[in-house]
Amino acid sequence: MSEVWERERWSAVEAAHHARVDALTAGHRARRAAGESHPVEDFLFTYYHHSPAQLRRWHPGPGVRLARASRMPRAGWAFHVTSADGSVGLDLPAYVEKRGSTVRFIRELLTRTTERPAQLGCFGLHEWAMVHRLGDDEIRHRGWPLRLGPAGTDAVVESHQIRCSHFDAYRFFTESAVPLNALRPTRETQVAMEQPGCLHAGMDVYKWAFKLAPAIPSELTADCFELARDIRELDMRASPYDFADLGYEPVSIETAAGKAAYVAAQREFSERSNALRHKLIHAIDLVLEVGGQT
Repeated sequence: MSEVWERERWSAVEAAHHARVDALTAGHRARRAAGESHPVEDFLFTYYHHSPAQLRRWHPGPGVRLARASRMPRAGWAFHVTSADGSVGLDLPAYVEKRGSTVRFIRELLTRTTERPAQLGCFGLHEWAMVHRLGDDEIRHRGWPLRLGPAGTDAVVESHQIRCSHFDAYRFFTESAVPLNALRPTRETQVAMEQPGCLHAGMDVYKWAFKLAPAIPSELTADCFELARDIRELDMRASPYDFADLGYEPVSIETAAGKAAYVAAQREFSERSNALRHKLIHAIDLVLEVGGQT
């Protein structure tokens, strides 16, 4: 069964979503128009390849049909169907038939991640391992200094036990840092290894949300974007780079105080990310139920 929203209701919700996303993406859009970039704030768009326009597009999610929408562009969007009363909603059987394997993979990954205890002892060393023994012209954020300099950065990497469980972070380790990692994450072991304390896994909750569009409520996707944005800030504050000129106070994970601050923030993010994972799992279950593949 689906619920029909009158046009006044859904138009107001859509407008609120547009305003929210416009505010969240204003800086990135202005920089893009000016040909400028920001090493912290632009990451979610350049890494995930999901544009502000795509984030702005509003979907009510499963179980909702929109009244008087048959003559609007959304009637022609993928996986949308117009009913005899002129309302537009998702064709969930068609969606599940086409994308069911992706939906089930995401559900399993999110579920397995929430079932594991958060591991909070990595201290963000993945970013340090990405610059280990590189020259100034080889590091990702060229033009931004390393807080401790190259030698000091290498010393931090070499004096800590690195336990990165996230493949999409580990794959950017330098050749010299790879053997220093206690784990060997691969794409094939992703479901078996991801855990909620990982900052990159927390940012990826946003990726899994937008990959499920249009079957996920856009408000939930925007919540996931805000989480990823907040995590990215911590990730860069705890990185070896010095972004003080941009207003980012470093989290000095090479010190005891910095480690404690990092773990406290990491714990909070693990709780926020798991709360959003559970909401995504609930939405996925509704998609699969209505789509006929529970």
